[in-house]
Amino acid sequence: MIYNLDKINEMAEGDMDFVQSVISVFLEEVPQDLKDLEQAIEAANYDQVYKLAHKIKPNVDLLGMEQTRAVALEIETLGKSEGNMSVIRERFPLLKRDVEQVIGELSNDFGI
Repeated sequence: MIYNLDKINEMAEGDMDFVQSVISVFLEEVPQDLKDLEQAIEAANYDQVYKLAHKIKPNVDLLGMEQTRAVALEIETLGKSEGNMSVIRERFPLLKRDVEQVIGELSNDFGI
């Protein structure tokens, strides 16, 4: 398991509906954001790379995925200026692997 719910549980203060809601939103939005990010990288669209990495970053942070958050931050930062696409393409598979793993784990763990 590469996620933990400490931050969400702290925010939820025992409200399991809130926890379920946050996880549902993650499972609804992040797969599409990841797909869109991959397409933006393929198209070398720096602005979209920046925006999508910026959008993914707090979602993985909320799930306690520190290493994944660091990769998202790196991609976000690299997307701010052109000329870094080779590094972005090198780092993206790490982000994709972790996010896809967590999507699978959350789906199984929460039956969503």
